[in-house]
Amino acid sequence: MRTRFLSLLAAGLLLAAGLSGRAAVQDSAAPEYGPPKGALVIVGGGSTDGTGIVEKFIELAGGPDARFVIVPTAGGNKNADGTIREYKEDQIIAGWLKRGLKNVRMLHTADPKTADTEEFAAIVRGANAVWFNGGRQWHIVDSYLNTLTYKEFHKVLERGGVIGGSSAGATIQGDYLVRGDTSGANVMMTEEPNHQHGFAFLRRSAIDQHINTRLRWDDLIPVIKKHPDLLGIGLSEGTAIVVKGDTFEVAGKWKVAVHDDTRVYQPWEKPYFVLSQGDVYNMKTRKIEKLGTGSPPARRGSEGGD
Repeated sequence: MRTRFLSLLAAGLLLAAGLSGRAAVQDSAAPEYGPPKGALVIVGGGSTDGTGIVEKFIELAGGPDARFVIVPTAGGNKNADGTIREYKEDQIIAGWLKRGLKNVRMLHTADPKTADTEEFAAIVRGANAVWFNGGRQWHIVDSYLNTLTYKEFHKVLERGGVIGGSSAGATIQGDYLVRGDTSGANVMMTEEPNHQHGFAFLRRSAIDQHINTRLRWDDLIPVIKKHPDLLGIGLSEGTAIVVKGDTFEVAGKWKVAVHDDTRVYQPWEKPYFVLSQGDVYNMKTRKIEKLGTGSPPARRGSEGGD
């Protein structure tokens, strides 16, 4: 009996060790940056006409029959005279309806207490896709951070949906919130503690936008210098990254600047490198996995990565 007991005990320990090892392998494979499920479409602002970016967003959601939620809150919660700003749903969703969407709703409130109610959060519950419009990203924080609605945003990804956004709707998807200061968009790192954090759909990141037309190419440099654990992503207008897990692909018209403090730069180089349309980048390994047709010939012939 004692021998049989010891045999069973040993078998149990081996099984437990095997399960633990399997769990460790699964955990090590879990994404460090992007969502384990679902996708992100992060756009640098400007027009996306002819880029296929919005079409990709709709495709990732499951097509025009999927459930879409559009959030215009970055446009402002109050008017200049202090009154609460109102948004008309028919105007906010009009452009999406023209794209053939069958089930699209607007979601907006200026009151985080409202956003923390079951009734309001239910608008997002069951949605396949959420899109954040442009404006100022701190308005989105003021309305939704740490509310039931905020949790439902994350659940969209957990069930394999997609979250997208442009301009402020791009920056809000990062972990550290750049240009979150209420005094103006030129302040990269606010001292306002309630406006230092984005929604972290893309973890360990800081996302900037309009880097081309507004000459913001270098603006993430001091952010990454102060927070070297972050990956800085600067997006040109009409340009996006499509994120799945720890990789993203560049889509659209122009360029993406990647600020990576783990990379060695020459004294004459800027402390970031530039990706082009079709380039695929692994944020976890910090390597370029594939060079797209938008890359110059010299880069296409390289060993891609450094």
